[in-house]
Amino acid sequence: MIEIYSQNIDDVWFSIAFEKQQIITSSFGVNRQLTLSNILRNLPFNVSFEFFHEPSVFARSILASLKDIYDGKGIDSNFPLALNRLPAYTQKTLKTTAKIPLGYLASYGSIAKAVGGSPRAVGNVMASNPFAPIIPCHRVVKSDFTLGGYGGGLKVKLELLSREKRGFSSSTEVEVNGHMLQVFPVEYSLGRLCLN
Repeated sequence: MIEIYSQNIDDVWFSIAFEKQQIITSSFGVNRQLTLSNILRNLPFNVSFEFFHEPSVFARSILASLKDIYDGKGIDSNFPLALNRLPAYTQKTLKTTAKIPLGYLASYGSIAKAVGGSPRAVGNVMASNPFAPIIPCHRVVKSDFTLGGYGGGLKVKLELLSREKRGFSSSTEVEVNGHMLQVFPVEYSLGRLCLN
């Protein structure tokens, strides 16, 4: 059975659903109803679930980590994500997105080069990311460094990226799937937005 937990931490709601200590989906937002709606939308249809009011030790740990990610803090945690229930292309795209380091971002097109497909296909995967903010879809932007889209709204995407600034000044590459993914400092996008 899937366990669902929701908690308000510093006026932000964080919710998770997991089964056997494997995260099925996660969400965050300005109110509990929004985060739970996101959770319910991403649950498998054929599995029973239950809401719990008091977080278990595992849930409390994951919820605290979600808050740290939201605050732009670097965390050293390998989250046990239930990726195997997702289509192969979605898995590959989400795993690639997860490799974008804190303080950097990538374009939809550069992810498409690393995983195959088109920038639009990558955008569709980002729009349905069931693991926000664990899989940092907010770090994926358009090729001109403008924000593109974001399920939580562009203001939230901008706030997340602003908290992740690390003062990096040049791009770098990350190896994924035998390909190199070019990533750019968050400041590239933030600077571009200030010019517009």
